[in-house]
Amino acid sequence: MVATIGVLALQGDVREHLAAVTACGDVRAVPVRRSSELDAVDALVIPGGESTTMSRLLQTFELLDPLRKRIVDGMPAYGSCAGMILLAAEVLDGRPDQQQLGGLDVVVRRNAFGRQVDSFETDLQFTGLPEGPVRAVFIRAPWVESVGPGVEVLATVPQHTRSGADAGAAAGRPVAVRQGSVLATAFHPELTGDLRVHALFCAQVKQAVAES
Repeated sequence: MVATIGVLALQGDVREHLAAVTACGDVRAVPVRRSSELDAVDALVIPGGESTTMSRLLQTFELLDPLRKRIVDGMPAYGSCAGMILLAAEVLDGRPDQQQLGGLDVVVRRNAFGRQVDSFETDLQFTGLPEGPVRAVFIRAPWVESVGPGVEVLATVPQHTRSGADAGAAAGRPVAVRQGSVLATAFHPELTGDLRVHALFCAQVKQAVAES
């Protein structure tokens, strides 16, 4: 049975995630905009974009409660950047009316690395991925302020960025986490051509489908 992985297609890097999931092979990638489309997938990718806009659109498209229920029921989910923010239990520096999906017992800080002009790239050691460091692209990214006891930290910001600059307050902050069937990164692997993070998620989804 081929697993079907949806990509939330309300706003953000939808095409890039669809392409990355498809390139992993042995899975089917589809956009998700409606509750009926959510019902038809085995897992969901929540892309980078603008978390407050995505929060409002989830309500407009009547996806907020159905998606929360699927996550509570154990559906695998992966969020990058804004997706990490939406999956967090608590967000700092968000809008008062911002809605959360939950799934990760973490506190994240929105736009922690600064504005668009502060975007940068660096190499991360990522637990569970073969073949060396991951090139991480951070664009108005969050970081994780604290994690609950059930959360596994997969990657943290190194002391120095790839350019040699001191990471300052960002050093040591978690930027990739996993809790049960939910995975999240503060960076954008869909923009680099490195499929390893997506392959990790796809393998998790295929295992969940095989065991269901």
